[in-house]
Parts: sequence; C-alpha cells; structure tokens
Amino acid sequence: MFYPRWIVSLIIFSALTACGSGGSIPKTPQSGANLLPVAVPSVSEPPDAGSFFLQANAFDLAVVGYEAREYFYEGTASAFTNLNELQPDGAWQAEPAEQAEYHTRLVVHRPLDPADFNGSVIVEWLNVTSGFDIPPSWGSGHVEMYRSGHIWVGVSAQIVGIEGREGSLAPLHLKAINPARYGDLEHPGDSFSYDIFTQVTAILEGRANADVLAGMVPDRISAYGESQSAGRLVTYINAVQPLYGAYDGFMVHSRGGGSSALAQEPQVPIPTPDQPQVRTDLTAPVITFQTETDLTILNYFGARQPDSEGFRLWEVAGTAHADYYSIISGRLDATGEPRFAAVVEEDTVLGILRCDLPFNAGPMHYVFARAVRALDDWIRFGTPPPAAPRLDLTADGSAFLLDTLGNVTGGIRTPYVDAPSAILSGEGQSADGFCPLFGTTTLFSAEQMASLYVDEAGFVAAVTAAAEAAVAADFLLPEDAEAIIAWAPEQWRAQVGQ
Repeated sequence: MFYPRWIVSLIIFSALTACGSGGSIPKTPQSGANLLPVAVPSVSEPPDAGSFFLQANAFDLAVVGYEAREYFYEGTASAFTNLNELQPDGAWQAEPAEQAEYHTRLVVHRPLDPADFNGSVIVEWLNVTSGFDIPPSWGSGHVEMYRSGHIWVGVSAQIVGIEGREGSLAPLHLKAINPARYGDLEHPGDSFSYDIFTQVTAILEGRANADVLAGMVPDRISAYGESQSAGRLVTYINAVQPLYGAYDGFMVHSRGGGSSALAQEPQVPIPTPDQPQVRTDLTAPVITFQTETDLTILNYFGARQPDSEGFRLWEVAGTAHADYYSIISGRLDATGEPRFAAVVEEDTVLGILRCDLPFNAGPMHYVFARAVRALDDWIRFGTPPPAAPRLDLTADGSAFLLDTLGNVTGGIRTPYVDAPSAILSGEGQSADGFCPLFGTTTLFSAEQMASLYVDEAGFVAAVTAAAEAAVAADFLLPEDAEAIIAWAPEQWRAQVGQ
C-alpha cells in the first residue's frame, strides 16, 4: 500500500511527538528500515548577473500561469559505499562514506497562483550527456505537469552541468555560459551526486533557510530522470532511497541496460552489475517508461522485469529515445495544441546536428503525459497504473517483430501505430553520435494513405477509433486524444494534398 505524504507525515509526527523526539522528520518509511535524517543545505539567491540558463521552454510560462526561478544551494554531501555485493536483483545495501562540500543550483517552475498547486513536486535529475544540463523528462511531460498543477524542479546534481566536459555537443555548461553568475559553484564529483539530489528534498519541505516554493507546501515529492539520469536513478533507488526514504515515487524514463556506478573516481570506483533490475521492496512506487530504442540499442531487454506491487514497466510502440517533440517542437508547446500531434519528417536538430534520416515523430510525449498522471495518482491514492503489454521482440531481444506496414507489434498502442500515417521506429539511423537515439520516421505516400483509408473521413475515423481504444486502455489521456483526433484532417491533407 502506498500512502499520501500527508498521512505519512501525520503518523510520523504523532509518533515523534509522543516520544518527545526532535530533529528532522523522515518522509516515506521503507520496509523494516530505520531511516537516516536528510541533511539540510543552505539556500541563496544567485548573483545579479544576467538571467539563469536552462534549455527548456521557448514560450512564456505566464501563458500557463507559471513562473521560473533559480536558486543556489550548498552544504556537505556524502558519497556511499556498498555493504553487500551489488547483485542484478537490485537489493543493494549501502552506507554514507566520504564527505565533501558542494555548491550547486536548482530551477523551479511554480504556479503564479498557489491555488493552482496540486500538492505534487516533480524533481528532475538534469541530464548531462550533451555536456550541459537539459531536462528531457520536462521536455516530454511539461504540458501535463502544468495543466495538472505540479511544481517542477530541475537539479544540477552532476559535475558536468557546472564544469562541462571534453567532446560536449556545445560549450553550454554553467561556468561557460555565464561565469559571472555561476563561477562560484563547486562540485566535488559524481560520487556525491546522490546525496546532493537527496538534500534538495529538505529544501522543498521547507526545512532550509529559504522558501523556494513561495509558500506552497508539497504533500508528495517524486523523482524523475531520463537516459543517463535514469541510470543514476536506478542506482539511487537500489542503494540510496532505502537509507533516507526521501522520495515518494520514481519515474525511470528511458533507461539503458545498466546503471551508474555507486562511486567513481577520484573515489574508489564501485561499479554496478550489468542490466540490474529495480528493487521491489520499497514503499515508493516506480514506473519505468521505455521506448523502442531503449530495448535494443541501449540494451534494456536483458533488464526487463515483471510488474509487481510497486513496479510498472511501460514500453511504447512507435517511439524513440529522443524524438521530434522532445528535442524540437515541444519547446514551443505550452498547452497541448493539436498541431503538436503532427507526424513530420525532420532530420536537423536546432541547426546543431543533422542525421541521415528523419527522426522519430511518434507518440512518446502523449503516453508519457499519461505516465506522469499515473505516478501521481499512484502516490496520492494508492491506485497502481494499468499493466502494459511488452513490445514484441525475437527471443534474444535483437530485433522487433513488425506488422505488415513496418511498425512494431505489442507494447502500448496509440493511433500513431494503430491508425498510422508513417513507419515510426526507435531504430534505423546510421549516423554517428546522438542520431541513433532519435529513431526514424518514414511518411506514407499519398497512394499508401488512400489504399489504407480511402479518404480523409476514413483516416479520421480510424484515428478516432484508435485514440478511443488507447483512452479505454488507460494509456492516453482524454484531452490528448482530443488533440490527436483534431489534427487528423490536417495530417491527411499534408500527406495526400486534398
């Protein structure tokens, strides 16, 4: 059973009061665990030197009734060491080890009107694969986050976001983009990133010296991380969450087969096993959200695990690790307008990167929006999300099984694959670098569209039926189904020319 944060807090507060105890209040009890207190960092305002930097929205947040603020926070963080052999089942035991000082930042997107806050804070472990901070889970799920009243917080938990690295996609790490603003930030290395990510929860609970939520009080805090950050979340869930119970739920978004080291140089490295599963004995539920790319190219197939009381695996047909929406068009999408349902062929990323083929323009963001709401409901009400069918692969996981049109079978279904206007794949790119993560889109010709649907009315009817089926299966939100259906005539006209 999963309890809302306010119930957990009330139970613990009553117990502590009865015992006359003081100090910090742990949040989410873990099975049979004596939780450690979360250290409380110090919060400060950034220097008055330009605006903060994060590659996220290209629209005014005020349009959706939100504002963005940046804060710095600093303190002493622990690295961790293992107490048992780290096995693939994820049942790892760890304890705090070496300590170091840190000074990093967080970014908050919060409602302008506190009455719009739904009580849920989403904390995203910002991804640094490109050599600087990016928020890919925000990129896929922000429309749902805003319309449902979440607060979103992005955390610079890793050293690369501050200091950069050789071979980055662009010199956009914090100290390069604005040294006057970010020059005093200091990171001791990623062995300490797990505790830095933990300590932000003490700030959000109002236990620090500054109110970063403008008076809004959360009753649940969930952790999100995509790709490289998802790998760090797997290690966090298995080794660190049992120590502190700091988060009420987790969205492991597009992980690969492995997970991040528990410690790394300059500390003594503590590698984790290949293809570990997520432990299932915690009270904080976990959704692992996977695309086609994640199963094959990133080798998640061998880490698949069955659903359980606190775990759900969602694999989505017709999707790629990153796609047209999450890296390009979604930055313009404030409210989920129908035009963002378009399936297009585009091979260039913001003028920075060109792929050999058009990259995936599939339904990842729509199903991810459903997952955002599902995780929040799971934490708040104890109602688990529906179990999802797995994508169909060969026995060794090396290739997908395809329908007669070329789209994968199995997995979570949407109109993008059940009333398709294109072949949408998480594979197929031949270029080097990031392109293999972007999948491919091959639009059907006008002749193919006519052979499948006859005319515009036939296509719209097929899309409508597939969208309604996805809503009935509980993998698509009704408001997003409406947007997909509303765009269907435009999709037909764009491809058929009528």
